Amino acid sequence: MKLLENSHFEAVNSQLCVEKGDSRIIGRIESYSCKMAGDDKHMFKQFCQEGQPHVLEALSPPQSGGVSPSRLGKSLGGDEEGPLNDKCSRKTLFYLIATLNESFRPDYDFSTARSHEFSREPSLNWVVNSVNSSLVSALGEDFTALKSDLWNAVDEEINLAECDIYSYNPDLDSDPFGEDGSLWSFNYFFYNKKLKRIVFFTCRSISGYSYKRADIGSELDMDLEEDMEDECNNVGGDRLSMMCT
Repeated sequence: MKLLENSHFEAVNSQLCVEKGDSRIIGRIESYSCKMAGDDKHMFKQFCQEGQPHVLEALSPPQSGGVSPSRLGKSLGGDEEGPLNDKCSRKTLFYLIATLNESFRPDYDFSTARSHEFSREPSLNWVVNSVNSSLVSALGEDFTALKSDLWNAVDEEINLAECDIYSYNPDLDSDPFGEDGSLWSFNYFFYNKKLKRIVFFTCRSISGYSYKRADIGSELDMDLEEDMEDECNNVGGDRLSMMCT
């Protein structure tokens, strides 16, 4: 996966990382080419040892709880799998995992992520409304002014009408946003198979107490390092004095 430069995304991202009231919003939109090279090819070969690229993997039901027309048709047709059972190929699953690895590198490794941690979203409108609702609640009028530019930039990059949309919904042990004080988060992948490209939209909200405590902890760590450095310098000076007398 290769990160693609996008000046529109950079402008939007600068407005998605802000402190608002007693919380901090941290969001970003990134575009990735699905062309594999180097480490991706090696990882893909290992990934395919567990199953062929075109084998279908079962996904978890979308958190939206919505039902797309295709799923509704299957349900009415008596499909035993039911309306909320969706699948994607192992190759697509690999792209989603590789996108996560590239986006959160080097802090997290998602190589062991499994298909049940992902969902296929049934509706673009639902995803857009869900994102808008979260960010309007968090950012208020600031997001209302940004909303049009944000979705126009995404549509221009990926052509939303042609996309399959997936989300990543891990358990707390695997969630990079599962730290103390996390209020909400979302991770959406807009995958255009024709363009061989994924736009990844990730965002989280952290309570003010939690991130301020983390900042204080960082400051204390820096102070401790400085004290230790001063102490080492003093010890070194004393030894030097002893050697010179």
